Amino acid sequence: MEYVVRTWQSLDWVTLVLVGCLLCYTVAKYLYPKRFQEFTMLPVTNKYFLVLGKGDEVQHPFNMLLFVPQVLLVSLFVYLYMETSQGTNFEDPLLVFVQICTGYAVFVLSKFMVEKLVGTIFNFEGLSNKYLYQKLSYRNLLAVVFFIGNLLFYYTFTPTLATMLIFIVIIVLLNGITLFYSYKTNSALIFNHLFYFILYLCALEISPYIILYKVIV
Repeated sequence: MEYVVRTWQSLDWVTLVLVGCLLCYTVAKYLYPKRFQEFTMLPVTNKYFLVLGKGDEVQHPFNMLLFVPQVLLVSLFVYLYMETSQGTNFEDPLLVFVQICTGYAVFVLSKFMVEKLVGTIFNFEGLSNKYLYQKLSYRNLLAVVFFIGNLLFYYTFTPTLATMLIFIVIIVLLNGITLFYSYKTNSALIFNHLFYFILYLCALEISPYIILYKVIV
């Protein structure tokens, strides 16, 4: 008889992270019930932007409450992907997770500040705030998909690299759809300034992710 060593890793800290995310969603729904209801209807209608989100600031407490789960849930998935792709468990998983959270938060906030700065310099701050608000709202909504994915990968079945790559493709497609709707909303302005829009895509939407990919690799 051959003994096979079974690698076991405590998921207590993962459970705490997911419960913390669920708590953030609960607090957001309790403090802003109408806004939360319209937010969950974003896949069906854009009433959230036309009514509650019209002229809203990105720094609204509701957005901050949903941004925290976004950072935690995306980082949790990235951690699991790194662990799965390497085929081994990290010696200090919590430390690695904190590092991923810090890196993701710094990346997103830095990108946000650069886009705000560009909007201020070129005197289209109002349009920039509107676009950033829409993008943040859609990303917060995608975090719910990450929440479901993390539950499945951590507690339902053992993930493989193939299943995680399929999940990533789904997320990329959903993110592309949300960007398409944002660009469609501002299509008239985009076509009037097509050259600057292409520069924006290359400089602020595509190149940061290429740089991030290179850093991770």
